[in-house]
Amino acid sequence: MSGPRTTGNPAPPDGSAPPDPSHRPWWRTNRARAGFVAAVPLLGLIAPGLGVAALVAALVLVWRGSPWPRAGKIAATVGAMALLGSVMPEPEDAGKRETAADSKPAKPSPFMLPTSLPSRPQPSRPPERPLPDLRGERLDVAYSKASKRGYTVAYHDASDEGKDIMARSLWTVCFQETGGEPGRRTVDFAAVHSGDPCPPSDGAPMPWPVMPELVWKTWKTARAEVLALGVDEDRLRADEAYVNDSLPDEGEYDHWRVCRHDPAEGAKVPDDAWVTLYLSSPDNGCPEPDRGTGRDATLPDRDGDGDPDYRDPYPGDRKRTSDWPNGFPGGSSGGSSGGGDGGGWSPCRHTRWC
Repeated sequence: MSGPRTTGNPAPPDGSAPPDPSHRPWWRTNRARAGFVAAVPLLGLIAPGLGVAALVAALVLVWRGSPWPRAGKIAATVGAMALLGSVMPEPEDAGKRETAADSKPAKPSPFMLPTSLPSRPQPSRPPERPLPDLRGERLDVAYSKASKRGYTVAYHDASDEGKDIMARSLWTVCFQETGGEPGRRTVDFAAVHSGDPCPPSDGAPMPWPVMPELVWKTWKTARAEVLALGVDEDRLRADEAYVNDSLPDEGEYDHWRVCRHDPAEGAKVPDDAWVTLYLSSPDNGCPEPDRGTGRDATLPDRDGDGDPDYRDPYPGDRKRTSDWPNGFPGGSSGGSSGGGDGGGWSPCRHTRWC
């Protein structure tokens, strides 16, 4: 009679049952071992003692009853110790340790805990280069020199006009003010248009010259005074004081007198200002109040031909002026305007207008 039949896997020779992975304690699992290794630096940040305890527990789990290969165990051990050493605080009296000169350095044990990692030397900050005096330099040049020395650069109009600086190459530095702290130096340039004078202080009015009194001075004298103010020669012009007068050719009115000028006396004259001197022949004098002022005044003209009497060779003849002493073109010697040619010049005979 056969004995009872059994089902399932045969029992091991020694009579003991094989371990069931599902019933293994949680601290013997691979996840627990990796978790303990990862917890070493976290607990070390909270307290060095907790970090050491976590390291010991991690080493026990890794080396005892672990299915990991030997290389994996060594790598986990070194990694856990390095992680703990990276978060351990440096000893306060590290500089006071006594070391024997003739002692041989001990062999590092794989289980020896590093007390601290070697500190990385901090790069020394290069010495700051002092900023030279850049007053009188073109603003773009000063900006470049200050930037190369590590300065944060700002700039503004040195006058009280508050103009915007659009092109640094067209401005010149008048004042500079440095500030900040080591490593964060700043400089602020106050500048004016190149060629303009600097104000007495930052934000002060521009020291422009003022227009002198030029009335009744000759054109030659007044012109020299205006040019001495810094006005460009192309920005100075002469004009008639009387609306029906006309200036002679250039060089022939040097003795004419100034009756009015723009800008007026006492006004500031920038170097880009336009200056006009209104002139009159010394024989006529300047306009009187009852004849108007400036461009409203006229000289006597009895025949109303537009030619003032002092220039008109025939002040009573409207048909003859200083420009046409023999009469206007097209007139006849007999004063009649018959159908004949009359010996005069007619535009109908030489053009297509008639």
